Amino acid sequence: MADQVADSKKDTPRGSAAEVFLAFLKLGLTSFGGPIAHLGYFREELVVRRRWLDDHAYADLVALCQFLPGPASSQVGFALGMMRAGWPGALSAFVAFTLPSALILTIFALAAPAIGGVVGGGALHGLKIVAVAIVAQAVWGMAKNLCPDRERSAIAVAAVALLAAAPGSIGMLAAIGLGALAGLALGRGEAKPTGGHVGVAISRRIAVGAIVAFLVLLVGLPVLADQSQALAVIDRFYRAGALVFGGGHVVLPLLDAEVVRTGWVTPDAFLAGYGAAQAVPGPLFTFAAYLGAVLGPEPNGVLGAGLALLSLFLPGFLVLVGVLPFWDQFRVKPVAQSLMRGANAAVVGILGAALYSPVFTSAITDLRDFALALAGFVALMVWKAPPWLVVALSAAGGMGLALLG
Repeated sequence: MADQVADSKKDTPRGSAAEVFLAFLKLGLTSFGGPIAHLGYFREELVVRRRWLDDHAYADLVALCQFLPGPASSQVGFALGMMRAGWPGALSAFVAFTLPSALILTIFALAAPAIGGVVGGGALHGLKIVAVAIVAQAVWGMAKNLCPDRERSAIAVAAVALLAAAPGSIGMLAAIGLGALAGLALGRGEAKPTGGHVGVAISRRIAVGAIVAFLVLLVGLPVLADQSQALAVIDRFYRAGALVFGGGHVVLPLLDAEVVRTGWVTPDAFLAGYGAAQAVPGPLFTFAAYLGAVLGPEPNGVLGAGLALLSLFLPGFLVLVGVLPFWDQFRVKPVAQSLMRGANAAVVGILGAALYSPVFTSAITDLRDFALALAGFVALMVWKAPPWLVVALSAAGGMGLALLG
């Protein structure tokens, strides 16, 4: 009983929603470089400087969010906001960290049709080309970390073969599921050591309700999707958010399957927006705001941006809320680790397939395009240039190629 009282006190929020909002607004304006870099910014600002929690608790929280589907850095931010100021703090963290990049990408989407001429078209083509370099970097880094042995490399290759036979969201879901089963069969999971206490005051009743809501929406939205275009948009972006394992870049093939293959967004507009998303701070999932704004059928514009953005983020937050109270018991189970190792290996294959189509096949039309993409890849991998700088230089390179004719 005394331990429960101590934990309850430890889980009591100690700050205000305004404090959380200002801290995460700073991060939302300055956090460039993708989810791994975001986690480093979070640690420096909230663990080292503000001392909201200790390193052990932070590491434990990061491990949880990397294990779950959804945007890992945004999930960490959501949980940190809740730890600091309860539910208002969680909402404040999400809004403040997400809003800057979402606004920038929505404005870019609305302004893109006005960008014309040789120079403007060249800049947009450069944004498509830089997507090749950025996705190639993501595939390389994820393969090194998630496919370090023969077995998991074979799972990744099998996922590519499966997608070649069954492209689209169904094939991706099958690849992740079969990869998880293969990981379980291999049984290479290891229990993680116990770490710091993640002090978030969520009751088990609320947690179970969140998991039920996650599943009901995942199953029910496809049934309702034909009732209206708005429900169809919510369904497609929610499903993509529910299947994202292994990092923000994995959302690329999932969204391609949901909005490009259905004809809602053209391949050129899709890749130009993805390239632009690399140049803004904050979570990569705000790419959804751009896509929602440029959708062919209505709702699009600002309303479409809001629907797509919230629908993509929602499943990851529901799963996080549902798992947090049970995480300490679940994370040490070898079965859980085996399942996720296999699923993550399959995710590498999914992203590798996306590197070829639609990214490479839509962006690279000749040797000059390939040379620009290769230069961007070298700048990222060898020179360690920041992604926003590589994006800017690639856009300039696209303009140069257009002027040369």
